[in-house]
Amino acid sequence: MGGAFLAVARFRKPHGLKGEAVCWVLTDEPERVLAAGGTVTPVDDGGRPVAPPLVIERSRPYHRQWLLKFREIDERSALEAWSGTLLGVPEERLRTPDGNEAYVHELPGMAAVMHGEVVGVVRELLDVPGGNLLALDVDGREVLVPFRRSIVRRVDRDARRVEIEPPEGLLEL
Repeated sequence: MGGAFLAVARFRKPHGLKGEAVCWVLTDEPERVLAAGGTVTPVDDGGRPVAPPLVIERSRPYHRQWLLKFREIDERSALEAWSGTLLGVPEERLRTPDGNEAYVHELPGMAAVMHGEVVGVVRELLDVPGGNLLALDVDGREVLVPFRRSIVRRVDRDARRVEIEPPEGLLEL
């Protein structure tokens, strides 16, 4: 990966007037990783710090997202320019992916396989309001595939491949 941190959340927008932040969660362990008293570090796409670490003062689920209050920030205006900022933690604070899992940064470059045949290459995982989309390069075209269990059947970290079963015709769009 090149950086010392892995993204665990993406800042979405300020919430209220006292410095709370609405964040998309990028970890399956938010209760532990984003717990009060812990720290997160603003990072770039490569996991390199872009600002000093922030201490989480309060943390709670908020609809399908999380609200975080940082000890260092007490007003909304301090968060207004953070849209899209990734928040990371050192890899050793995270559980190692097992079985059918991978870190988000490991997906780009994986082969997209359908019925045993390589049909494309993963470019990235897009975090959109309706859920995640797997952006694939299929014969030089970008194809967006919903990242759902019914479609993305298996992620194999060791073999660097994602097995998919998209609805008929999706790859031809």
